[in-house]
Amino acid sequence: MKFFVDTADIGDIRALAASGLLDGVTTNPSLIARSGRRFLEVVAEICELVAGPVSAEVAATEFAQILREADVLRRIAPNVAVKLPLTPDGLRACRVLSEQGTMTNVTLCFSAAQALLAAKAGATFVSPFVGRLDDVGQNGMQLIADIVQIYRNYPALKTEVLVASVRHPIHVIESAKLGAHVATLPPAVLRALYNHPLTDKGLAAFLADWAKTGQQIVETVSV
Repeated sequence: MKFFVDTADIGDIRALAASGLLDGVTTNPSLIARSGRRFLEVVAEICELVAGPVSAEVAATEFAQILREADVLRRIAPNVAVKLPLTPDGLRACRVLSEQGTMTNVTLCFSAAQALLAAKAGATFVSPFVGRLDDVGQNGMQLIADIVQIYRNYPALKTEVLVASVRHPIHVIESAKLGAHVATLPPAVLRALYNHPLTDKGLAAFLADWAKTGQQIVETVSV
């Protein structure tokens, strides 16, 4: 499974990219608005930090304007994935952009039927929002299972399932078990994947036992 981080915070992206565990970034207008910076500048800086796909979302909802905005976004860097709404005009634009070789991320997916349409439109990624479904009493993981099953039934469909609106590590693990291709995580959730109390307890015990030996693996060199 590939890990994307869902943020526009340059500091978080730089630190996570340095870990070697980051495969891409997703942004949206809300995330970039919180940065207080100009949208195009933020996207360009993220693209310099991350070699993988960087999703940058159009603000338009009408077909012709979507394409005009998409043209601006894809000129920022080769790794920009133009993020499009799952609407008739968004899917129409997805088809055009995909045929032109532009990466696309169709967002705000809440049903398997919508995901099938996105794949038919040639989307590089489709983003089902599991947390928001859970919030309204529906089963976000069942949606992931349905989409993965449908896509597997038709090998000609190349769209990757990008699990979005991830709230906790269980969403990540369940998505991986189901075979989703990508999860995009808030930085806090990505860092939480490291954590387990038994790891901390075991490390503390090992370090305490090592300290008792008085040894050093690398000797201190006096200058």
